[in-house]
Amino acid sequence: METKNIMIVGVGGQGSLLASKLLGTLLTDEGYDVKVSEVHGMSQRGGSVVTYVRFGEKVYSPVITQGEADIIVSFEKLEAARHAPCLKKGGRIIVNTQQIDPMPVITGAAEYPENVLDELKAKNIQIDAVDALSLATRAGNAKSVNIVLMGRVAKCFDIPCDKWLAAIEKCVKPQFVQVNKKAFELGYES
Repeated sequence: METKNIMIVGVGGQGSLLASKLLGTLLTDEGYDVKVSEVHGMSQRGGSVVTYVRFGEKVYSPVITQGEADIIVSFEKLEAARHAPCLKKGGRIIVNTQQIDPMPVITGAAEYPENVLDELKAKNIQIDAVDALSLATRAGNAKSVNIVLMGRVAKCFDIPCDKWLAAIEKCVKPQFVQVNKKAFELGYES
């Protein structure tokens, strides 16, 4: 099997590390060789966080370079644009439509670019945009945006939903399992 590459990109505090743990657990349980690598910017201060998940029959390196990502899961629109060059031709970006202003925008030194997703679509990039924040809120916890997005990612795999739900049970603290299962289901069904 050819190695598949998934990038999870977001801002510190959005749960991208839990999302990568969930994905890695699921794929390992399915018998794949899985490598996960995390790159933290100023994540504690709302900076960029990137996680690479590579899986296949045998994976030698955890790093994804430009033009290699089959899927980019972006927790925020600007992060989708920032990491779009890593997407391979024919790949897809699953993006939360939420806007989180980076520090230069907050301080007034820059403006948040308008029409970020339209510009990506104009470059013939396949965009799957979802309002993950509203779905997470509907599930019962706004912090479940990450799991809503994993529900959307699940549609790209031939792995039954019950296996994803079992991976959620393994990766999430018991008191948050039910809300995250609901978030996953809403993401999958949306």
